Amino acid sequence: MTTPDTTFADRAVEVLREHHERLAKTIAGLSAEQLEGPSAASEWSLAQVLSHLGSGAEIWYGPYAAALSGDPAPEVDNQSVWDRWDASSPQEQADGFLEHDERFVALLEGASPEQRASVRVDLGFLPEPATLSLALGMRVNEVAAHTWDVLAGLDHDAALDSTAAGLVLEQYAGEGAYMAGFIGKPDQLTDPAVVGLGDHTLRIAETISLEAGTSQELTATLHAPVEAAVRLLSGRLKPGFTAEDITVSGNVSLEDLRRVFPGY
Repeated sequence: MTTPDTTFADRAVEVLREHHERLAKTIAGLSAEQLEGPSAASEWSLAQVLSHLGSGAEIWYGPYAAALSGDPAPEVDNQSVWDRWDASSPQEQADGFLEHDERFVALLEGASPEQRASVRVDLGFLPEPATLSLALGMRVNEVAAHTWDVLAGLDHDAALDSTAAGLVLEQYAGEGAYMAGFIGKPDQLTDPAVVGLGDHTLRIAETISLEAGTSQELTATLHAPVEAAVRLLSGRLKPGFTAEDITVSGNVSLEDLRRVFPGY
């Protein structure tokens, strides 16, 4: 078993704090009408995105707190939490996000270096408890994507945070490599492709994988900053939110890759 990357965990906590503060500043001056307005997530308003992040922070607080304290994880009825958040007003959803996400991030910030290296968190959907670095990387992925949903709902030229994007790619190419197989549909391509994503290589064949470094076998290249590469993988490099200078050369097109990664 490899030793968890505490440096990754440290950076992940910093990114989660930065995203909390950025969202808090962004929504501070929004009216109820703006909160009810569309986000870049096609089916959610800005407030609904905040509700998703806030309810997630509320649900995950218990398992993380238990892991850090050594206590048994509490039983949580996720559906009842979601129902309560769904029944809240847009302003209540925004306020609830600020409260619960602050509480969750503060909990993570209080973890000692020793805890960040040794703690395992039972996420409930993995075969065994996850290292803190793996669990935090998954939260960074979610928070970065949905923060962009909020920001891009207000400004279509908004970019996903580059530091968070780097962590997402690092996890997909490392401890969370298995996750790459769940985010795309390789059967949308007729032929295999080896795509350069900056300093990473994306392989699409019968399965999907990401590796650090640029392969000599590239069949295509995404010409875009790292944040756009991560938005591609999460289905967020879509028409209307893609700069004109972002292109793909080689044996696949940008439209091909959008079909492979429809989003989540």
